[in-house]
Amino acid sequence: MNRTEEFEELRPLLFAIAYRILGSVSEAEDAVQESWLRWAASPTQPASTKAFLSAVVTRVSIDVLRSARVRREEYVGPWFPEPLLTDTDPYQDPERSAELADSLSMSALLLLERLTPLERAVFVLREVFGFGFPDIASAVGRSDAACRQLAVRARRHMDEGRPRFEADRQEREKLAERFFDAFRDGDVDGLRELLAADVQMVGDGGGKAPQWANPINGADKVARVLASFVHPLHRIGVVVEPHEVNGQPGAIFRDAAGKVFNALVLDVLDGQIQAIRSVINPDKLAHVGPVVADPWALARAAQKARRENP
Repeated sequence: MNRTEEFEELRPLLFAIAYRILGSVSEAEDAVQESWLRWAASPTQPASTKAFLSAVVTRVSIDVLRSARVRREEYVGPWFPEPLLTDTDPYQDPERSAELADSLSMSALLLLERLTPLERAVFVLREVFGFGFPDIASAVGRSDAACRQLAVRARRHMDEGRPRFEADRQEREKLAERFFDAFRDGDVDGLRELLAADVQMVGDGGGKAPQWANPINGADKVARVLASFVHPLHRIGVVVEPHEVNGQPGAIFRDAAGKVFNALVLDVLDGQIQAIRSVINPDKLAHVGPVVADPWALARAAQKARRENP
């Protein structure tokens, strides 16, 4: 097997590591490409290609994350990871997709944001992909003992933020199907009964798309806001496509021309929807596309439809 074939065989793993460290599809793809360039330029053949390339993509991702954190501190409004369509993901390892799905969820990636770049990298390599500490130490440039301490701290932070009850995968899918049926019908009561009493709906527009100023809280308010969207969106030809997004039930919204303008993800736990996260920043949707809609023009069209057909 030549170097190109070896690299392509490991590409899904490299992307999976980089995306979990960075929370960005575009930055993860760049990190994987940089790893290829360094691999192609290396004059020697390592004992383990997997360990070598995993270390390279980890180091690149740590450097990118350190600079990205400055930008995220200046981000307008809530910051969410770039959505990943895991039911159509070309980087997905089908044999381990279900096993790795929870580590891809929006809630898990947001918990990872609490960690330092080194803690995040160590946690991803150890807890998600099962790397041994010698390989992790080589990847992050720290001793075995230091990596063990980083892993303990990271695990503690993650465990503190994790929900107490996990949802069954089939249960999530059935609940999501009922949710989107009620949403398409504008059924306030149907939506309300699926939502947790303290459900929160949050949008990530990054100042580049219209979004509500604060999270919307409570089952009644969220149900009414969701139902109010439906008829104007129907009138301007918006289509809601259910998808698995970051290993969780969700949907992609497209305008009448097929352009993407929203990725919505449901956080389902204990038989109810606990959170609804909406990514509407067009910069975070380009990889979902292939064409992204103008969110401001779409909002104006929806407002006009609402005025003309109250």
